[in-house]
Amino acid sequence: MEPLNPEKGSKTRPAFDVVFPTVSRPPPSKTDRLGPPEDAVPPSPGQQFVSGILDTPAGPVPIVVPQKEAADFRGTFRARWGVGRMRYAVDPGLYALRKPTEDSPVLVTANYKMSFDRLRFSLQGRSAWILVLDTKGINVWCAAGKGTFSTEELVRRVDFCAVDKVVTHRRLILPQLAGPGVAAYRVKKLCGFEVVYGPIRAEDLPEFLDAGMKVVPRMRHKTFPIAERVVLIPVELVEAFKWAVFILPALFLLGGLGGPGSFPENALIHGSFAVAAASLGILAGAVLTPTLLPWLPGRAFSMKGAVAGCLTSIPLFAYYALQGLSGARSLEILSWLVLIPAIASFLGMNFTGASTYTSLSGVKKEMRIAVPIQIVSAALGLAGWLISRFLA
Repeated sequence: MEPLNPEKGSKTRPAFDVVFPTVSRPPPSKTDRLGPPEDAVPPSPGQQFVSGILDTPAGPVPIVVPQKEAADFRGTFRARWGVGRMRYAVDPGLYALRKPTEDSPVLVTANYKMSFDRLRFSLQGRSAWILVLDTKGINVWCAAGKGTFSTEELVRRVDFCAVDKVVTHRRLILPQLAGPGVAAYRVKKLCGFEVVYGPIRAEDLPEFLDAGMKVVPRMRHKTFPIAERVVLIPVELVEAFKWAVFILPALFLLGGLGGPGSFPENALIHGSFAVAAASLGILAGAVLTPTLLPWLPGRAFSMKGAVAGCLTSIPLFAYYALQGLSGARSLEILSWLVLIPAIASFLGMNFTGASTYTSLSGVKKEMRIAVPIQIVSAALGLAGWLISRFLA
């Protein structure tokens, strides 16, 4: 499960620690049921983590390996660095963890492989059914917000996989963070299954199950320590440098324009300075912002990123200020003092997807305010820097 930060005042939908009572009622009529899911094919038994096939009244079900293997470490490492991230998914459908029976719990998750892996690895020595929804390779919380971890997808998957034929109970255990996308009463109405919201962290599932599906307060609280924040940095760096590989060389070449020296000399001095300053902005937004997140002032991630940008630019400014600056050189430095926080502020906003600081409406509100300011700041800073090249 992706790390989150439950700061007080979060506007995300609260999860309810409710186990709906069993009510005797007829099964839903065919007219109440939804159509089959889009893929409408069973999961492939050829996936790396499948160790065999379990015959059930609903047909053959793949048996998954509960422990980590080398391929899982490699896949996670690549996904953390953005390599094949959107293809890091498992086939949706019903899986068997070890040898579940008709009384074993049914746990629901997303088909983002890291979410799937967290679930199966947390249930060492246990048997369970794992129902994987087609969330287009997106983790549970984000998929719930985007509408792919939804009531309709859950009901379709339950019907298509004939879950009612493999278990005698009528309970589905969902991650708490699936709450924004699933209406429990509609699930009950459409497929006859009750929804039970489990703990936030998959690691708490054994204790949750042993306690009769009861949670304690800490299971509803998601921490966001530095280790969980830092692990998000690589993919953000990769995404930032996809643009930087074009922008940084352009800045280096533009730095060679104007000035009293030759083009190579100017590029080496002013172009290299521009590349270093832009790189500082990237590092401030993609590295310093998540690392220092709790200590940076402001609630908005754009503000936190801007502050991180200012912190990184102060030593740069101080170094050149001590050397004594001409008018053109002063304009060059001042321009980057505007550009660096703008870059860091924009990149810092990427981490709103890993935190509950704001709701979707809060993110949209922040973007409406912050993005125009970032654009104006970047434009002024870039214009000032280009002008400084011809004033020298």
